[in-house]
Amino acid sequence: MRIALLYPPPWKIPAPGEAPDTSGDGPPADYREGDLDPDFHQTPYGLYSLGAQAIRAGHQVKVLNLSSYPFSQVERVVRELDADVFGMSCWTANRRGVALTARCIRRLHPAAHIIVGGPHATPLAAEMLRHHPEIDTVALGESELAFLELLERLEAGRPALGIAGTAYRVDGRVELGPPRAAIEDLDALESPHDHYATHIVMTSRGCPWACTFCGAETTWGRGFRGQSVPYVLDALEAAVNKLPVKMVQIKDDTFTTNRKRVIDICRGIRERKISFLWSCDTRVDVLGDDLLREMRLAGCQRLSLGVESGSPSILKNIDKKITVKKIIESTELAKKYGIQVRYYMMLGNRGETAETFRETLAFLEAAKPHQYIFSCLSIYPGTRDFDDAEAAGWLEREVYFRGDFQELKTPFDASEEDTALMSAWFEQNKGLRELYREGVEERRAILARLGDHHAAHLELGVAYLDAGRLDLLDLAERHAARALELGYPLPGLAYNALACVAAARRDWQAMQDHFTAAAKRDPQHAVLIRNVQAARAWYAKGGPDRGLPLDLVARCDFQLLERTAQPALPGPLPEDFAVWPPAAPRAARPAEAGGREAAGQRGRLRVVPS
Repeated sequence: MRIALLYPPPWKIPAPGEAPDTSGDGPPADYREGDLDPDFHQTPYGLYSLGAQAIRAGHQVKVLNLSSYPFSQVERVVRELDADVFGMSCWTANRRGVALTARCIRRLHPAAHIIVGGPHATPLAAEMLRHHPEIDTVALGESELAFLELLERLEAGRPALGIAGTAYRVDGRVELGPPRAAIEDLDALESPHDHYATHIVMTSRGCPWACTFCGAETTWGRGFRGQSVPYVLDALEAAVNKLPVKMVQIKDDTFTTNRKRVIDICRGIRERKISFLWSCDTRVDVLGDDLLREMRLAGCQRLSLGVESGSPSILKNIDKKITVKKIIESTELAKKYGIQVRYYMMLGNRGETAETFRETLAFLEAAKPHQYIFSCLSIYPGTRDFDDAEAAGWLEREVYFRGDFQELKTPFDASEEDTALMSAWFEQNKGLRELYREGVEERRAILARLGDHHAAHLELGVAYLDAGRLDLLDLAERHAARALELGYPLPGLAYNALACVAAARRDWQAMQDHFTAAAKRDPQHAVLIRNVQAARAWYAKGGPDRGLPLDLVARCDFQLLERTAQPALPGPLPEDFAVWPPAAPRAARPAEAGGREAAGQRGRLRVVPS
């Protein structure tokens, strides 16, 4: 069968020069450029997994990211994709676009089967079917097995009704199939990385905790399930080999839930000599000295920690089960080994006041993470916040079908005065904020703890450059060169540092040579591109002869490459995008073959599966 897996846009986006939609299907009235953060545009990992399972089952599969496409282009794509089955990933932010795309599919391909899944569709499955008659099936939660069963039935000409883990219609009535058990053997799944190039990797499902704002349990059920260490290492190796820049984000809900497993993964990375840098998301209470050292030596460069608040009362209200003391302790442990720490923070959780907000700001100054980013509380279906708000009577689920908002961002119970205070602060401080950066002495100590470690060498070299002293340039050069000798996986950044050293010495030829070496080996880092462009503009103005200053930057912190290439991000489509590849040969697969679908929506980065 021919299967199109689509990630639709949030609403009807106008094409350049086209007037915005006036029928009510366009952007919200208060929408401003930038409200959709870059993570919104990442293809949900679940689509890759569904595609991988379908390919292994012998089907022809297209995965397309349409999240930033004008709706006229969406219509063109749908028209030319003559698929038997259309699957879509539905989040709260793109729920309207999913409905519009389903309507378009039904009009252009009346015989196609339309299935929708994801963290928004799962808790509102019945309502989605009632409101959107174009949708045939809603997959609930972890849905690879349900998806494969649906494909088997459709291919055999049998009704796709009564499938466990789905919602559907019978004679116009919405019905739910029986529950489907969680997939216990995740190694039985076909790895998405055998088929797709993506810098996102997921190695586990589920979270043992249950924060009030998070819907992970609705998607995955309770508990934690992890892939085996060999399976994870194979997936990482396949992912790294497909990427032009060797950086990976591990986007498990809580990667370090099982510490021994993560230590074994880290040691396996080193034993296999898989050379890359990576980040992961986790909690402060599942870290430790030995774990963090192993992670750092295996290439971990950044930890993103769900902190949410610096107020003990708010942490208790949201059932976070961590303390301010533990947050600071874990932050210091990560810094000890040079791991960059990013906090995910929230405003507007239950019990939030001006006083708890001030506690949080004071806490940040004391804890000093390298970076932090705030989000306002969004009420997502499938969370305790949603259930409690609905039970209290101040939220109706119908608002998600009537309202044109992107996400329902609202304080849970803050006063109007405190809400206004926090809103004004947020407008001035939204986005990623930098707070802490190590200096030379801290970087020397980190290198001593880690030994002859390539990334620690480069970071010390950059710290010497940051010091701005000519007498330290030899040391900066020595450590950047040593990083290259040790096989630093992002050589472009090391050559960039060497170019900065040469520029500080006014050795323009050496600077050009290092930029050329970087372009040959590793040309796609943002800081390198920025410096090369600055140098070209400087030369064009006669910089060397006129003695003009040249502003170059040496950075080596974790900054993921974002390429607008399908299907990872909504890049351009080739003219033959609708040409279907030959079906893969059918392979025998275990009875429990399946994959990952949606991870729960959270009040933060959303590049988890859907």
